[in-house]
Amino acid sequence: MKNVSLHRLPPHGKANRHGNISLGVQGQMILFLGSITLVTLLLVWVLITYFLQPQYNRTMRASLESRLAFVVSRIDASDEPLVKYDLWSTTPNTEFWQSFYDDIEGGRLNVNNCCIDISDRTCRSIQYIENLYPCILHESMGSLSGMVDTTANTRLAIQLRQQLFDGGSLYKIIESGGNRQMVVGAVSADGNYAVIVSASLAQIETAALVLSKMLPPIGLAILLLDILFAVLFSRWFTAPVRKLSAGAREMADGNYDIQVDVRRRDELGLLAAEFNHMADEVKRSAQLERDLLANVSHDLRTPLTLIKGYAETVRDITGDDADRRTEQCNIIVDETDRLSGLVNSVMELSKVSSGAEKPNLVTFDMSQLCFEVAGRYDALCEKNGWTLQLETDQECIVQADPDMMERVLHNLLGNATHHMGQDGIFVLRCIPQDKGGCRVEVEDHGPGILPEDLPHVFDRYYRSRKDQGKVGSGLGLSITKAILQQHGFAFGVNSTPGHGATFWFEMRDTRGKP
Repeated sequence: MKNVSLHRLPPHGKANRHGNISLGVQGQMILFLGSITLVTLLLVWVLITYFLQPQYNRTMRASLESRLAFVVSRIDASDEPLVKYDLWSTTPNTEFWQSFYDDIEGGRLNVNNCCIDISDRTCRSIQYIENLYPCILHESMGSLSGMVDTTANTRLAIQLRQQLFDGGSLYKIIESGGNRQMVVGAVSADGNYAVIVSASLAQIETAALVLSKMLPPIGLAILLLDILFAVLFSRWFTAPVRKLSAGAREMADGNYDIQVDVRRRDELGLLAAEFNHMADEVKRSAQLERDLLANVSHDLRTPLTLIKGYAETVRDITGDDADRRTEQCNIIVDETDRLSGLVNSVMELSKVSSGAEKPNLVTFDMSQLCFEVAGRYDALCEKNGWTLQLETDQECIVQADPDMMERVLHNLLGNATHHMGQDGIFVLRCIPQDKGGCRVEVEDHGPGILPEDLPHVFDRYYRSRKDQGKVGSGLGLSITKAILQQHGFAFGVNSTPGHGATFWFEMRDTRGKP
């Protein structure tokens, strides 16, 4: 066997039979991965530009409103005012504020990166927690010394508190000096206190800006890597396909002695294995065809030579001698019959082997068919002093093509008559099986079959050395094999040299079965 060479393979882009240039698998894979990468990068850019900040704002608002609801619920749950007023001073509700700071320290209220402002109906702050620097609401600003200056009652803070008391709730994005801040607010149930919670939006804007600047170079790098990966992967992936393509061209050129070396355990490996099996079968079929033509040509040559020779003799020499003319004409007729039988056998084998003749499945009694076929050998047996023993005592219902089964019986019985033993006995049995169907056997008492010949007795035109020169086309058992294979019946031969041979096949009763 030879391995496939790739020296004749076409490039990645090749011209089809119309002359147009088409991309190969490798080019298509590069184009596909490149397109996917560009589409992905475009989607990322759209998400960053149009969806990232709105989604972040929704998430931030939900977080701030959750903190706002917690603070308002604590105020509503307090039985005492947050601040006690008298004529000269105000006194904080120490118990409430202690509990409030406990919530912060215990993690029940998250004040990281936000500010919380609580005011009364005078729109003046009674408490605020500032963890946002810089903060537009309280104008907080860090310094190099680490000190932070804040103003609780800025003009903006007072305006927002007034809007909150007037409207009952507040959602707003404020901006100052390039900073943007989200503000949400709510009023306590008794309407005496307003709570504002605020957080910066600068982080998402910075992130969006950084991502927008980084996206083009990252996208270009990813695109180049995708193209490189597509080239390497496609070369590895398409190597078996290119080998199969080269192997197919080799077979098209008439080289059937070919095997594709693809060592993979996937669908491509399975395809390569099937291709190699196909190559073996094509090679075997081609060899059988050559052998068949050679053997048939040899057998055709002999009767044709005899026919021509005797016809010329009758024409030129024995035309006036009636007895010799009749004898020679009989030889011509016999050789013509032999030639016709050989041609018919070849045609029958061709039809059965190619599947042109399909079995016509019907239900019948195989033992009855054996009885009818055996009856046709009465005259032959009486003429030659042979005995055909028929052993078909029980009904054997099967499903098959009766005409084809009749041909099988004739072929096997005819083969038995060509290997008749000294006792002149050959046997036809039809044995019913326990699970339905039957086993049919044709037994002869001839010289038997040598062990080295047993595997080949059903091959086309095969003859063992001791059978050379015997009457027959050498195709009967091949036709029998093709018919039994079409039906899916098991078959074989058992033989011991010097003790005859038994050809058998087993028929199933497939009624009602898929």
